[in-house]
This record gives sequence, C-alpha cells and structure tokens, in this order.
Amino acid sequence: MKSTGIRIYGKDDLRLENFELPEIKDDEILATVVADTMCMSSWKLAKEGEDHKKTPANLAQNPALVGHEFSGKILKVGSKWANKFFENENYVIQPNLARDDTPFVPGYSYPYIGGNATCIIIPNEVMELGCLIPFKGQAYYEGALCEPLSCVIAAFSSQFHLIPHTYNHTMGIKNGGNTLILGGTGPMGLLAIDYAIHTDKKPKTLVVTDLVADKLARAKELYPSSEVEMKFVNVDGLSIDEQKQALLTAVDNEGYDDIFSMVSVSPILTLAGQLLRADGCLNQFAGPMKKDFSANLNFYDVHYNFTHVAGTSGGNATNEAQAAQLIAERKVNVAKVITHVLGLDATSETILHQPEIGGGKKLTYVGHKFDRIAIDQIATNSPLGQILTAHNGLWSPEAEQWILANTDAIDS
Repeated sequence: MKSTGIRIYGKDDLRLENFELPEIKDDEILATVVADTMCMSSWKLAKEGEDHKKTPANLAQNPALVGHEFSGKILKVGSKWANKFFENENYVIQPNLARDDTPFVPGYSYPYIGGNATCIIIPNEVMELGCLIPFKGQAYYEGALCEPLSCVIAAFSSQFHLIPHTYNHTMGIKNGGNTLILGGTGPMGLLAIDYAIHTDKKPKTLVVTDLVADKLARAKELYPSSEVEMKFVNVDGLSIDEQKQALLTAVDNEGYDDIFSMVSVSPILTLAGQLLRADGCLNQFAGPMKKDFSANLNFYDVHYNFTHVAGTSGGNATNEAQAAQLIAERKVNVAKVITHVLGLDATSETILHQPEIGGGKKLTYVGHKFDRIAIDQIATNSPLGQILTAHNGLWSPEAEQWILANTDAIDS
C-alpha cells in the first residue's frame, strides 16, 4: 500500500513524500491517520535532527516519520491482535512507549509510523505496551489531543504531598489547596486549567500568569468555574519582586501547594521555589532546550519545610486512556486549544515556524491538502465561519466534517 507522509532527514530537513508500505506482519496493524496536532516538541525535533536523542543513527539514510499526537482508523489487523483490535475501529496512540531498551517512539524514530502520514504500520511493541487505545469520541481532532492531555494528567499525578505526621506521600495536587500555573495561556497551560477544574482533586484557588493581557482575558472567558476560585495575573513589566508580591497577594499571602511551570526560565523557577508553602510541590512541566538548564532552590526549605520538586516528560498508556475517557465523556473540551487548521502539504512549514506563528494547537487533517487557516480569521459569513459561530468560535465535530468534505484529498 502507498502512503504519503512527512519524514525528517536532518536538521530543518522535513520532506513530504510518497512511499510504499510493506505488507504487515502477523503482529502489526495497518491504519489510516485522520488528524494530527503539533507541539513545540515537533519544532525541537526538526531543529535538532540527528542530534535528537529519539532519532535513529544515520538519519539521512534512515528517515523517520514525524508527528506524535494523532488519531485515525484501523484498516487491517494482524492475526496476533485480531481478538483485541478490529477493522474500522477508531484509535489513539500513546507515543511514549517508556521502554528500557531504547528511546525510540512513534513520531520520532520509525520509518512507518508517525502522525503525519496518510497510512501507517503500528508495530507490535505499541500493542504489547498497551499504547494503542480505542477511541470513542465524536471527532478525530479530539483523539489527536488525547496525547497532550495525557501529559497534563501525568504532571498532576506526579505531584506529591506528605501524609500528616508521616514521611509517606499522597499523590496528586493538594485537594482544596492553592495551585499556580506559570505561563499558563499556551495550549498546554490551557489544558492544565481545564483539567484542574474538572479533575477529582480540585484546588481551592487556581492562579494563572502570563505576559499578554488578551491571552489572559481569553483564558478567563474559556474556563469559568463555580467550584474553583480563578485568578489571572498579568506579570508583564513586573520585576521578580513585584511578581512575587502580586502572586502572594492573589492567595492572601498563603503561598502555593502546587506550582506548574510552563516555561523554562531560571529566575521564574527560582521565584516559584520562593512561593511554595510548607510541603509544596514545584513541577517543571516545560521541557528545557538546554541540557545544563538550572535554577536556584532553597534547600533549607527542602529540609525543614519539606518543599519538593517533580517533573514529567510526556504521559503513559494509563494517562492516555484517562484522557480518551475524559474527552469522550465531554468533561474536557480540547477544542479550546486549537487555533489553526491545515492540510498535510502545509505541515512541514508550520512545524518549522511554530514560534513565529504563535497561537495554540495547529491541527493537521492528514489526508487533505489546504493552506494553514487561523480559525479566528475565518469570515463569519462563510460556511465554515457559520459553523464556528454556532460553537462560540471554537473548532467542533461539525467543523471537522466540513473540512473533510470540502478540501482536496492527498494523492497517495
């Protein structure tokens, strides 16, 4: 079977090309990809190329398919998995295989599996590790965003706090505590807000910071809550000391039980450590670009006040399944983080220019070709604009169906 996909050959070298898929083995599954979303990890991969820890040796001779946040439909199931997965079943994949023997994962390392390809072969290890998950949601974009949400679930699950009068811990954010999301109006920050106000353990107060007033206002509009006190703090132009005062004032000088840093900025991490109350937990969510990234931390507080640090890199299979269930049950609306839609032919350029493009999640409809569209720029009197208006300007299953029916298909 032929497929069309984007492969990485080296630094800034992404190529859209046609290629032949081999026949699947008895322990493999053939599938289509319908939707893929991208994050800054895709940009980092493109920039690092052969130096990325997840790419194969001799990348120029062993190109890998890119895209790790995707969903689609199963076409054919090898005999080993015929009693567990089925033709025409919709699926999502947790790309973080968490293997001990290799860092290789879908979307970074394999020649025949990645989110930016019209057809893929899912290898045995994905199923063996529980990372192929049936999806019951209403739209493929929802499935593609299971992976980002799984990262948020993993981060919240990794938080830990002491059980009083013991050195044992309870996992998760502190129920009824104060939670701070630093730099929280990007797509991952928005997903974190959504999860925080809909998960079982909820903070009493959730504070979100950013440097852009419009982004904070949009976040406030998108995520109201009757159960959690929401505060949005603009730190633009404030010194570190002024930020500290503003953030302490937001919680009546109580400090924070849980802090998630969506940025990798040393002074901000140092500030975060100062904002922790006793037994507070700081989570470095953003992946630093530099391997020597560091920040100052008060170890007096670590010893006497039991403050601590956590961090996660991606989710796992359990987190992916949790995300798929939350989305399918309509408890979390991941459409709120989508700001652009595009066809596969516009994907390479979009990956390479994500920082300049800005906005939230970029959604690729993999089997189609059309230029990148900012959804807030779509004319309200157009057919797609009317659909968006009916959904408060958000992407929706109806918008997805319009795109699939009204844009040109990729020729494999």
